[in-house]
Amino acid sequence: MTITVEEDVARWARVRAAEEDTSVARLVGEMLKGEMAREQSYQEAMKAYLMHRPSVLKRKGARYPAREDLHDRSRLR
Repeated sequence: MTITVEEDVARWARVRAAEEDTSVARLVGEMLKGEMAREQSYQEAMKAYLMHRPSVLKRKGARYPAREDLHDRSRLR
């Protein structure tokens, strides 16, 4: 794999790799692996969220709930 980066980015990567006693290639690989894991985690969380049925905020003819009731975080725990 070949990547192109600006010189200041390459310099930072070399310093960071040296600090972690690894190669730039391994450092970039670990960064990409972490990004992939974060993206997968996000996708799984989104899928789990979307599987829940939406909450009904009000019945026909009724008033909407107060803002304080909608944002009561203690009910979500």
